[in-house]
Amino acid sequence: MTEPLLAHATDRGRMYSRSTSEPPVVPSITTVISQSQPTSLDGWFGYMAASALAQDPRLPASLGNAGEMRAVIQDASKAAERYREEAARRGTRVHFYCEQVALRDLGRAHTVEQARADLAAHGEEPFAARFDEWWDLYQVKPIAPEITVWNSEVGYAGTLDLVATIGGRLCILDFKTRATDRDGFVKPLDEKVVMQLVAGMKAQESLVDPVRGVWEPWQYGADPVLLGIAVGQTEVRAHRANPEVLREHWYKFCALRRAWEAGTQVAEAGRPLLPVPPPPQVPGVQLQGSRS
Repeated sequence: MTEPLLAHATDRGRMYSRSTSEPPVVPSITTVISQSQPTSLDGWFGYMAASALAQDPRLPASLGNAGEMRAVIQDASKAAERYREEAARRGTRVHFYCEQVALRDLGRAHTVEQARADLAAHGEEPFAARFDEWWDLYQVKPIAPEITVWNSEVGYAGTLDLVATIGGRLCILDFKTRATDRDGFVKPLDEKVVMQLVAGMKAQESLVDPVRGVWEPWQYGADPVLLGIAVGQTEVRAHRANPEVLREHWYKFCALRRAWEAGTQVAEAGRPLLPVPPPPQVPGVQLQGSRS
């Protein structure tokens, strides 16, 4: 997604403020969800490092040269980090294009052409082409792109990619840039997107003016269709959050919000472990096991 004006990067994760003149006070939806136990990526990190090492053109010449080999290995060890950073930048570019398409259809100021040219400059124009095909096929009617929402009762905020109508139904949409598998299909969405969507649905307010800190009651939380949209270079796939499981995912999100709060309290409570010196020796008393 693009960078919301009221979002701030902090040592407690991404957080939101009520206006541009106030400090951040609640965690973002994605920060809360990140408290969930992550799947181990050790294997993937190892594969990325090994692959980068094998493909490094400096490898043959570095054999027998310890200094050169050390530099090659250090670069390879950062392969996964570089991949994730580039994926994040690509996701930002794709999200920005999706936002501009919505703004164009709303008759508002937009930079669709520049956003598409930016994707093309990075060899990513197929993302835009597939998105345009999906947008027209589903006859998306945008209402509010990149809308920031707030829930004071639970204590969180976030920015939703799009509120729109599709086939006459009110929908909340979250766009996810996804890679393509070896068969040419866009890779599936992470199921945590359901928590992200239901948290957006459960908002209580939406932002009107970020500078003055003006909010209004949330208008789009009454039984919307929650859609996760996987945007790839070969296709775009829409997935609906199962209405039968929303309650459980909402409860999990609330539990993770409490976990975030507890983690913050632990971090601020003070030093968790204190050194213990040996007890003072009493004159004339020998420690057990000592020799006379």
